[in-house]
Amino acid sequence: MVRRIFTMLAAAALVFAIVPRAEAAQGEVYVALGDSAASGPLVPNQVLPDLGCWRSDHNYAHLTARAIGAATFRDVTCSGADTTDMYQPQRTDLGTLPPQLDALSQDTTLVTVQIGANDVGLTGFIEDCLNLLPPPVGDACNDDYIVNGQDSWRVETDALRPRLTTLAADIRARAPQARIFVVGYATYAPPNGCYPRVPIIRSDANYIRATLRYFNQMLAEQAAAAGVGFIDLQTPSAGHDPCAAPGVRWIEPYIPAAPAAPFHPNALGMRNFATVVTAAVSGV
Repeated sequence: MVRRIFTMLAAAALVFAIVPRAEAAQGEVYVALGDSAASGPLVPNQVLPDLGCWRSDHNYAHLTARAIGAATFRDVTCSGADTTDMYQPQRTDLGTLPPQLDALSQDTTLVTVQIGANDVGLTGFIEDCLNLLPPPVGDACNDDYIVNGQDSWRVETDALRPRLTTLAADIRARAPQARIFVVGYATYAPPNGCYPRVPIIRSDANYIRATLRYFNQMLAEQAAAAGVGFIDLQTPSAGHDPCAAPGVRWIEPYIPAAPAAPFHPNALGMRNFATVVTAAVSGV
């Protein structure tokens, strides 16, 4: 009888030892949402079938998925995406894609979302600040964004707040088990810039810094209000902006020296961002 009890206890202990390992072996069901800052345009290797999204298999989401051993990984990040493309099909030069939120499912356990820059026109903003001739010949671009005494870029940023709150709620509704992380944007200019190496004059470089800081702060605030995580990429990328030397910078300038779109992460940047994201989603 005693022997039988010990045998049963041993079997029960074995079951309890195996179950957690089996659950752990299942791994994360990870979905990555976002725009070109997340997709990695021109970073090798660009992946099928959605070539119109300019999505790299070495973007931070892919690298994070490998680092955490995700059992299932769906990357639907796409260049040009804004918050409307979370809900409706996105047209690209090479086809139309389903809404990004369609990638979510009831068993999704992890979501990263990097979105909003295209809603406020960040790409056009940086293009406007390209200045081959300094003042007084060339005009400062920041003057174009002051309308009736208001900074139109900040007005657009504030207008995005309720959309992000709604987006977080809609992600949670479709993926109720998921841990959700809003990912911020990197540093695009050092203090005072580095004209003419990167042809953005001093005042505009400082304006870009201030507006991006405000934008990232808005993302962090809305993430907190929605009860989701926020991952800061601006702080760790300081000193690795487009003014830094090749091999040091994580974001390429107007004329890239490494495979990447202008003012987008290169492969080195994606590797470092993956380290930051992996640590955040792993609770390190």
